[in-house]
Amino acid sequence: MSTPGATDWLVVDDLAPSTGGTLAPLYAEAADGRLAMPFCTACAEPLELEQLACERCGAIGPVWRPVERAGVVHAVTTVHRREPSLLRVDEPYHILDVELCSGHRLIMTTEQPEPAAPRIGDPVRIGFRHVGGVAIPAAIVAPPAKEETT
Repeated sequence: MSTPGATDWLVVDDLAPSTGGTLAPLYAEAADGRLAMPFCTACAEPLELEQLACERCGAIGPVWRPVERAGVVHAVTTVHRREPSLLRVDEPYHILDVELCSGHRLIMTTEQPEPAAPRIGDPVRIGFRHVGGVAIPAAIVAPPAKEETT
């Protein structure tokens, strides 16, 4: 896991997100090494990050709760972009759509640079990158299983 105060491997500190507003609970929990996600206050349905009304029961207002820091890769995009004023890397990097064990989906990059793109269905743990002092969820890709030879 990257350490607070360390320089992020991907982006410059100026790109740190605002930690207030509707996502304040996400960033507050992340600062303490926990992943919190929103749920419906009435039926406990997982909600999208900025969703205020539950599509299942119509209740208004989420409650944020810690969730397991694990999931699987749902989709992957490999980005080929050089932007020296914003990015610290010259090599392609991967953006993952991760389905968490809680039923939520998060778009994130990896905690550390990964030369190969994770595969759809690969398990990941959730760690944190630190950009400008703000903890941001990031995938920790498990090493590929070694194939047995017979």
